Amino acid sequence: MTYGMIIRAQAPVQSYEAAHGQVLAALDGGQAEGLLCHIGREVDGGFEVIEVWESKEASVKFNEQVVVPAMIRAGVAMPEPPPELTEFEPLDVMLGSR
Repeated sequence: MTYGMIIRAQAPVQSYEAAHGQVLAALDGGQAEGLLCHIGREVDGGFEVIEVWESKEASVKFNEQVVVPAMIRAGVAMPEPPPELTEFEPLDVMLGSR
């Protein structure tokens, strides 16, 4: 079952950019296993990440093994207040060509 999540953080967009850069470096040109779509965007007061995964388990594994270490390498602390997480089950996922 596909899994979707929206994370909204009240933190500078530079925090997202630094951590995301470390995530991309860790993937070394590869892909995040199980990730179908990732969107990062700036919002009032911070940033938002919208992701769709093949499963919740794939998301949890990637966040534990890749994202958290990337945040540490980037020197990005968990924002206060903690990010708001909204989980959802996508009805459909359609991707276009680049």
